Amino acid sequence: MLPIAALASSLLGLTFVVVPLDDRPVTAQLPRLLGAIAGVQVVEPPRPLLGRFLTPGDPAAILRWLREDAPPDAGAYVVSTDMIVYGGLVASRVPGVSRALAYTRLNDLAALRAARPGASFAVFGTVMRLAPTGVPARGSAAEFPFAGDAWPALQEYANLPDPPQREAGRARAQALRAQLGAVLDDYLAVRARDRDVDLFALRTAAEGGFDRIVLGQDDAGPVGLHVRDLAALRAFAARWLPPGAASIEPGADELAMALVAAALARQAHVTPRVRVVYSRAGGGAAADPLEFAPVATTVAALIRTCGSVEVSGSEPADIVLYVKVPATGEGDERAFAAAIAAATRATDAAHPLTAVADLSFLAEGDYAQQRQLTEDLIARDAAGRIDAFASWNTVANTVGTALPEAIAVLAGKRLGSYDRRAHATFTLLRYIDDIAFHTAVRPRLIAGLDAAGIADHTYLTGDTAARVGSENRALLWPAGLALWAQIAPEFRDAGFTIALPWDRSFETEIDLRLQPR
Repeated sequence: MLPIAALASSLLGLTFVVVPLDDRPVTAQLPRLLGAIAGVQVVEPPRPLLGRFLTPGDPAAILRWLREDAPPDAGAYVVSTDMIVYGGLVASRVPGVSRALAYTRLNDLAALRAARPGASFAVFGTVMRLAPTGVPARGSAAEFPFAGDAWPALQEYANLPDPPQREAGRARAQALRAQLGAVLDDYLAVRARDRDVDLFALRTAAEGGFDRIVLGQDDAGPVGLHVRDLAALRAFAARWLPPGAASIEPGADELAMALVAAALARQAHVTPRVRVVYSRAGGGAAADPLEFAPVATTVAALIRTCGSVEVSGSEPADIVLYVKVPATGEGDERAFAAAIAAATRATDAAHPLTAVADLSFLAEGDYAQQRQLTEDLIARDAAGRIDAFASWNTVANTVGTALPEAIAVLAGKRLGSYDRRAHATFTLLRYIDDIAFHTAVRPRLIAGLDAAGIADHTYLTGDTAARVGSENRALLWPAGLALWAQIAPEFRDAGFTIALPWDRSFETEIDLRLQPR
């Protein structure tokens, strides 16, 4: 797949540079695959520079790589400010990097942008989530002061209204402050530093340092300490930046994909028109507990971030985004699956692409419901015919994966460099990860850890990590191949590797090699 994509990109002269949020598959692998779908080479810093889980990346080395080794003729840059400033998402949640050093690194990034005037330059950052990184009390307390027993108390405090409005809330906040002591002070100091760094990034964009900036609120509902941070950031952006240059929205892991999609659309000279169809009436009002806005607000924000526009049902569309929400009744479910299947059978060349964002995971623990839509689409011979699919973790993560995939297909076809094998690889990765792993394999891994008396799965070490990695491979291999055979039988397995990218049970890393039969 990659040689084909590289050949197409060399013929077109299209190369993008991406500095991802960290080294996980969803943040690093998927942006590269998006480019491959459209025949555009996406180049990232060498993986060792990105760090791994609790080991931060190397901002100084990445900045040096950008100056000296990144392709000088790249047409677009998409850069994580968390990686440039702190060394990644996890590193952004702990002390260590001063404001002065953070500002210097952002100024260095802006100087790089000034030396690349012909390229588009978008950056994305995160508004710190409420919960610190959850790891057991192992290793250096100086590196992870919020680990172990402090974690649940910090999470509870951060999720209280700010300030608490009722006497019970005020009393609980006071008790937690007394319990946490200096640890709470350190946590609040990190939050304040991260907010100030985000404000500095906005200011840099307002002064012309970056073409576009997107700040994603990581894992936080409508109540908590982040509300004041969001208010301060939005006030600054509204005053100093035009709407098209800055946005602040739910999400984090999907932002590189969204901005790569926008760059692909711009390269193809297209503004994708997106129509949204929900699985039931009122579906847009559904809520994700890890996001501060309802589903429809998150969807609308991501459509804009991807360089697209939302259109109504009566207007022509390039992409129809089908969004399944929880509590979809049996009749609505059948009609929804039938509508998707009918869309995939349309033969009109002008017919819009079909993207599916399955939010069934919001019904936590109901794995049968989470598999239902995929099983329905397989039964209707539509699972392999849709143009994009995702179903993982949060609304923003899911929509911010499915919609960029569809845009990459659209851009690739407009550019004449669409790669069918790269497209099938991306889609199969999502089915195998989102359905086979998360609804079948991961629950078994968690049950095995619980049975072994390991209650904390956030950081696995030694023999435990090796055993869980082996079990993951043994379980996911046949489950993934079974899905593969049902969804994309026109491709055979030319290589299927499985690993745990980080030492925890939360995600898997999959590498597929597809060969046409």
